Amino acid sequence: MARGTFANIRLFNKFMNKQAPQTIHLLTGETMDVFEAAERYQQAGVPLLVLAGKEYGSGSSRDWAAKGPFLLGIKAVVAESYERIHRSNLVGMGVIPLEYLAGDTADSLGLTGRERYTVLMPEQLTPRMLVDVKLDTGKTFPVRMRFDTDVELAYFLHGGILNYMIRKMAEN
Repeated sequence: MARGTFANIRLFNKFMNKQAPQTIHLLTGETMDVFEAAERYQQAGVPLLVLAGKEYGSGSSRDWAAKGPFLLGIKAVVAESYERIHRSNLVGMGVIPLEYLAGDTADSLGLTGRERYTVLMPEQLTPRMLVDVKLDTGKTFPVRMRFDTDVELAYFLHGGILNYMIRKMAEN
């Protein structure tokens, strides 16, 4: 499942500036399959973030489509917009769905994907709140957290819906 994530040959990878299921492993500069790069990042303890365009997750709305990014070590996705069910499935996997503010895109913000990102999350979280993303360059930009309900926020705080349900069952 993880090996097939982002492996569609028709997927246009702006990071590579071509249609390819590959990426550049930033720690070594090597071009490789997304799966192999993700494995290396996990071994190095580097959490991953995806920069996406409009309607991220369109197509298959099955929960498997959200499990793949989770298994690759992706902790957050910043998108212009989300396919509704896919966004909900990302939340269920414990992946943070972040949305650019109106008018912002990766291009308009000058994001290349080569930066290091830190999502600045306050201790008190509320659904749909604004948070800042800080780059290693010192630049920050605001995004909206797309935990749309208190229940979705609870899933995230427990590490996903499975952990949430296990804890709820253990309480009873």
